[in-house]
Amino acid sequence: MLLHGIFPPITTPFYPDGNVYFKKLEHNVEQYSRTPMAGIVVLGSTGEAIMLSDQERRDVLKVAREATAPNKVLIAGTGIESAIETLRLTEYAAELGYDVAMVRTPHYYKKQMLPANMLAFYRTVADRSPLPVIIYNFPQATGYDMPAELVIELAEHPNLIGIKESSGDVEKVRKMVAATRHVKRSATVTETFDAVTPRMLAAASAGSENGHMVPVGVLAGSAESPSLSRNEGGNAGRPSTSKASSSVVTMVGSLKTRQKDVGFQVLVGAAHKLHPSLDAGSVGAILAFACAAPTACYEIYAACKEGDAELASLKQERIAAAAQRVGGEMGIPGLKHAIDFNGYFGGPARLPLLPLTADLKAEVESLLADIRN
Repeated sequence: MLLHGIFPPITTPFYPDGNVYFKKLEHNVEQYSRTPMAGIVVLGSTGEAIMLSDQERRDVLKVAREATAPNKVLIAGTGIESAIETLRLTEYAAELGYDVAMVRTPHYYKKQMLPANMLAFYRTVADRSPLPVIIYNFPQATGYDMPAELVIELAEHPNLIGIKESSGDVEKVRKMVAATRHVKRSATVTETFDAVTPRMLAAASAGSENGHMVPVGVLAGSAESPSLSRNEGGNAGRPSTSKASSSVVTMVGSLKTRQKDVGFQVLVGAAHKLHPSLDAGSVGAILAFACAAPTACYEIYAACKEGDAELASLKQERIAAAAQRVGGEMGIPGLKHAIDFNGYFGGPARLPLLPLTADLKAEVESLLADIRN
């Protein structure tokens, strides 16, 4: 599965009494589906997944799945402290039609989270998961920082396709990208190198007369299409020639697809360091700040993809202060107010998270004054 691009890890809306506001969840997902986001992440940290009951998690996954546009990659946050519970939620997400499982590092028994424990946990999940898996490392929340060496070792597993690295450590990103470059994988993409989801293939196949995939030949010059990857000079975000990508187009109904080499995909979670992270080799990002300002985050990615470092730097500077203050320091209550301010539904967080004071709300609005969608 191609994971290039920007993904918002959507919030879970609540009524003032704390119950999940499913209509607003549906509304937000429909709005995000109309943005240039590559996909949507459901039940991440920003979604307050740890605050939800098991049934609520399942209900949130179902509603979000039904509201998402078919051309968006759907990532389900399914990480729970035990491998067996993680797999149960992952299996449910697969039944609903999700494309990828994002599994955060177990962390409650920190002293026992040794390399052998983490290797066993992720290998067990990846072995049995019906979905491809990405590791989710978020030390600011869990208190556990997955060492780069473990990620590099786990990258060899065929069903572990990437990592969301939220530490903000750009040098760690660079190290993981360099050490996993030998991992060779292929993903189905559209004729224009956008992600193709199993839902897209199923819909295209069902819409055709016979449902068969038919090779239709080679597109002239298509083996030299640009892709966002590290080129030989080591500069991610600049267009590079990807001659390893297949130029053979396959028809699935009316959908033209091809194969693209993607390898082990590193995504990041720190919006205020998006540009340097892309330059270090990350292929995209899962950004809390993108829930409030999806277009502003996408513009950084797009500038990098076009090789315009100066524009990417300007776009990065534009959001840096707001992303760090609102998305990082104020946490979910600050982010939800930013979401309200920018035309989505944020609403309250669940206790013990408290609403912002009037002064903090004013600060959020001031920071976002020039970052509107």
